[in-house]
Amino acid sequence: MEREKRAENLLLAAWATALIATLGSLYFSEVLGYIPCDLCWFQRIFMYPQVVILGIAIVRKDAAAARYSFTLSLIGGGISLYHYGLQKIPLLQEYAISCSRIPCTGQYINWLGFITIPFLAFTAFMIIMLLSWTVMRQQRKESER
Repeated sequence: MEREKRAENLLLAAWATALIATLGSLYFSEVLGYIPCDLCWFQRIFMYPQVVILGIAIVRKDAAAARYSFTLSLIGGGISLYHYGLQKIPLLQEYAISCSRIPCTGQYINWLGFITIPFLAFTAFMIIMLLSWTVMRQQRKESER
C-alpha cells in the first residue's frame, strides 16, 4: 500500500512538472507573444501529451504509464539538449539547420546568462524522466518479489 502511494506521489510530481512546463510554454507564446521555432514545436509535441497521460495515470492509479512518460521525456529531452546546444555552442550555430520564420538559434530569454527556453524544457524533461524511472524501478522490484 505504501509503495502504491509512493508511485502515485511520483506520478503526481511528474504530472505537475509537465503541467507547469506546458503552461510556461503557452505563457511565452500566447501572453508574451514569443513565436516558437520549429525545434520548440517538437519539444511541445513531446511535453503536452504528458499532462494528459500522467493525469489519466494518476486517476486510474496506473504506474505503468511511467514507461510512456519516460520515453516521451527521453526524446523531448534530446531535442531540448540539441536546441540548447544550437543556442550556446558557436560551432553548432554555424551548421544549424534552417528553421522556418524563427531561427532556432534565437534566444527570447537568457536569464543568468544560461537559462533559455530550451534549457527550461530540458530541465522539465529530465525531472519527469527521473521520476518516471523511479516509478519503473519500483515496479520492477515489486514484480521480482
